Amino acid sequence: MIQTVESAEFFAMVVLPLLIFFFRICDVSLGTIRVIFIAKGLTYIAPVIGFFEVIIYLVAIGQVMNNLTNVALYIAYGAGFAAGTFIGMKVEEKLSIGTLVVRIITPEDPGDLVSYLRQRSFGVTVTGGEGSKGKVSIILSVIKRQNLDEVARGIREHLPKAFYSVEEVRAVAEGVFPAKRSSLFLLYKDPFKYFRKGK
Repeated sequence: MIQTVESAEFFAMVVLPLLIFFFRICDVSLGTIRVIFIAKGLTYIAPVIGFFEVIIYLVAIGQVMNNLTNVALYIAYGAGFAAGTFIGMKVEEKLSIGTLVVRIITPEDPGDLVSYLRQRSFGVTVTGGEGSKGKVSIILSVIKRQNLDEVARGIREHLPKAFYSVEEVRAVAEGVFPAKRSSLFLLYKDPFKYFRKGK
């Protein structure tokens, strides 16, 4: 009898909080990824993620509601939410999904940078402008997110003092991009292309 009581207490104070923590990590991670996918135009896969997200959430909240006096569950619930948010952002970051526009403004000759980008098959548009200290060149390039490090490296090498900004692009039509690279698990690092609205 004593062993049974101890087992029940161990389950309530250790096993159940760990399960709640794990469930919250799963459902909040999925929720974070779902919101990011919606923002990136992946409107067809987001409902599928939402389906699994809400089922896991209901299991977690159901256990909490059935054990309202167990303070450990509240702590596990909150900790799982925080950890799930962090993990969800990291997963989305690793997926490198989406399209970006890089805007570079420099008073220097942009020729070397433009050549660097075009040699790597990036589409580049160059125009002139007027800055606070005189004439400037404005370079625009729409790139895949996984190529941002390569482009930023080129900017640092060829125009280290240039101002540049990076913005998300919700949708693009046509454009010039480097050939997609194969990998061990994916044919290319945009596996959700066909789930995007309008694609």
